[in-house]
Amino acid sequence: MDRRVARSARPFWKRGIIWAATGLCLAAVLIWRMPAGGSVDMAAADIETGTVRRAPFADYLPVRAVVAPRVSTLVGVLSGGQVEKLLVQDGALVTEGQPLARLTNPALELDVLTREAQIASQLGGIAGEGLNIERSRLDRAEQIAQASYSTIKARRDLSIREQLRAEGFLSDEGVASYAEEAAYQEKRLAQLRAGSAAEAGITRTQAARLEDTRQRLVKSLAALRAGRDALIVRAPTAGRLTNFTLQPGQSLKAGDPAGQVDSEGYWKLEADVDEYHLGRVAPGQPARFAGGQLTVAKVLPTVRDGRFRVELAFAAPPPGLNRGQTLDVRITLGSTAPALVAPVGGWLESGGGASVFVLDAGGRHARRRAVRVGRRNPQQAEILSGLRAGERIILSNLSSVQDDVINIR
Repeated sequence: MDRRVARSARPFWKRGIIWAATGLCLAAVLIWRMPAGGSVDMAAADIETGTVRRAPFADYLPVRAVVAPRVSTLVGVLSGGQVEKLLVQDGALVTEGQPLARLTNPALELDVLTREAQIASQLGGIAGEGLNIERSRLDRAEQIAQASYSTIKARRDLSIREQLRAEGFLSDEGVASYAEEAAYQEKRLAQLRAGSAAEAGITRTQAARLEDTRQRLVKSLAALRAGRDALIVRAPTAGRLTNFTLQPGQSLKAGDPAGQVDSEGYWKLEADVDEYHLGRVAPGQPARFAGGQLTVAKVLPTVRDGRFRVELAFAAPPPGLNRGQTLDVRITLGSTAPALVAPVGGWLESGGGASVFVLDAGGRHARRRAVRVGRRNPQQAEILSGLRAGERIILSNLSSVQDDVINIR
């Protein structure tokens, strides 16, 4: 028969050695896994690396530009009122001065009619005064003509009587009355002529004042009629009408915008650029897009939300452009030249690219190093100091890492 064999107990000192060896192994594993002081562990799959090298650096700036009309003229409301009728639709091609909408303003129309009647009455009074002046001038001319005729007649009669006296047919007494008549007519004619000259000067001054008043009244009348015509909203220039959103019955005040007229067929490009490039973009710089050449026409230096705006002019606008269409544009900032370059990446956003993690030869550790970055393009960043050709750097954004060493596992 089988019988149970009792096992002898393991000595306590052998059991202690086993437990101690196990503890040492666990401690070694934990120490190996624990990062060194001032370092952090990261998985190799979580980071992206690149190599610093010397290569040609293309100094350009890519932007996404929007097609816009070269000139946009606002359509303003000259006189307030309610929209009575729309005469064109938004998006239509219009000519300069073309009526776009008609407004109604009964109070304005009544005021214009009242003031027109007043001005017409004043113009009628001025015309009557002018007529009186002309009538007075004609009357004076008629008096002078009559006096001149009478003088001539009196001189002729006197001449005849003097001849008869010389022949002995008349005495001196028979000639004296004719001499007196001739002298009277001559004196009367001289007085009329003198009075006519003085009156003519006064009449000229009065007529000039009346004409000046008449001209001012005529201008006032034209302004009144223009005020009535201001109820017609007109196109300020030729082009395509946009943002014309008036509705019948809508109330408008003088000065309210009613839309705009865009230059048709004359385009420019507008692009928003990161403020980092504000000091490097200037008017006159060349640019290009898939369809041709461009030139930076204007730089608007006001920065909003970290970006500023530039305007670009076409050398020859391609056909088929539409407002709001986007084009990819490259603005040339400088010539292409050899430089020490690094691939762009999130590391440029970590502290503005003032530092980068550089991998050691084995690729197991990376240490933070201060660098100085110069120009940039979408693929490359120019390295001015801090790195050497052939070194590998971490391209990922590590702005959350506070330590100076990364252990790559």
